[in-house]
Amino acid sequence: MDFEDDVKLASASGIDAFALNIGTDDWQPGHVKMAYDAAAASGTGFKMFISFDMTVLPCGSPADAAALRNYVTTYADHPAQFKYDGRVFASTFSGEKCSFGSGSPQNGWKSQFYSQLNGNVFFVPALFADPGSFPSWSGAMDGVFNWNAGWPVDLTSSKVSSILGGVGLHLGPLVKAALNTASQTLAKFVGSTDSDQSCINGLKGLSASGAKAYMTSVSPWFFTHYGADSFNKNFIYYADSHLYNTRWESVIQNRDEFDLVEVLTWNDYGESHYIAPVKGAQPNSQAWVDGNAHDGWLDMTNYYATAFKTGKYPEIAQDALYAWARPTSTNANAPDPVGKPTNADTMTDAMWVAVFSTAPGTVTLSSGNGNSQDFIVQPGVTKLQLPLTPGSTMHATLTRNGQTVVDLSPKGFTFSDNPQIFNYNAFVAFAKAN
Repeated sequence: MDFEDDVKLASASGIDAFALNIGTDDWQPGHVKMAYDAAAASGTGFKMFISFDMTVLPCGSPADAAALRNYVTTYADHPAQFKYDGRVFASTFSGEKCSFGSGSPQNGWKSQFYSQLNGNVFFVPALFADPGSFPSWSGAMDGVFNWNAGWPVDLTSSKVSSILGGVGLHLGPLVKAALNTASQTLAKFVGSTDSDQSCINGLKGLSASGAKAYMTSVSPWFFTHYGADSFNKNFIYYADSHLYNTRWESVIQNRDEFDLVEVLTWNDYGESHYIAPVKGAQPNSQAWVDGNAHDGWLDMTNYYATAFKTGKYPEIAQDALYAWARPTSTNANAPDPVGKPTNADTMTDAMWVAVFSTAPGTVTLSSGNGNSQDFIVQPGVTKLQLPLTPGSTMHATLTRNGQTVVDLSPKGFTFSDNPQIFNYNAFVAFAKAN
């Protein structure tokens, strides 16, 4: 394992810590130790914390809680342990139904986990529960992590159809003008902080012995494609309208109310929201992950992370073009036994582009089939899009004073309406000025 390489890459990208998702696999404790030790040895100041995956970890007895506490106490004094308010930071994925044999989830986490750590843990779980119930968790947690805030999870097929119908549009491929209208119409839902505000309001009634914290999330994508013979999950969340950029902008705008941000994720290949280079073992996701690098999203992360931490967007020192698209049309047909994913028709057949420009210039987007469009851009970040049709490729250039400054012409991407599988993962490419 090359944890130290990951640590150094993440640190250089503006990330300060990894949340280590812990389940029941017997190799995980050893890997946790390697990750902590790699962070300490990296010389970057990078930290680690445990996130308990309560969808797989047992939580029906006091002994199950003791196993969780053991992780906290084992790494409490490790130099790479992330701490908040002077205490060991820990989180979860789910856990709102775990009682550890103590009658209720609130009593279980309080009596079997939190209280027995004697004030040495700062616990911020991801509870999939009504935020109005958060006050009942007083004495069991110090805050909450809003996992689902990273995506507009409410934008289902029926809702998107209704929203677009209100502006005279429909689901499916759109021409240039309609694409722009659809993107702008749905962007307000992509950038919404309604679920954040619900959690923040719920935390107001939570009693805590020290500080309280709200941790939100940002994510660039979500697509998973497992059949009934496997994990049996085959759906997408709406990720158009420049989800990663738009969500980051909303988080930065509300940074005074958000204490922490977790990027989802570093390497969850199965759900297609990885931002790190693809390497190592995959959870049988090769069919939709291989060939679809997401490094471009990682490359732009430092810009937004810096703005969140400092309150000021950094000056763009190097021109760059980032482009991404799905390889498969929303109207595609495929001999795929898993079937088309739920909510596939919410996505638009388009390439999405983020321009990071040091000065005014002209960006030309082309799909390689005679379809191109010029855009005048100003210094800063400009978000653009261009419709794709079957057979399309991706090409973007940034020119200034008659000279090509950046030329992005990625290999390996062709847009298809007749694939072998329904692949709604993103193909992400980027290029920078020399």
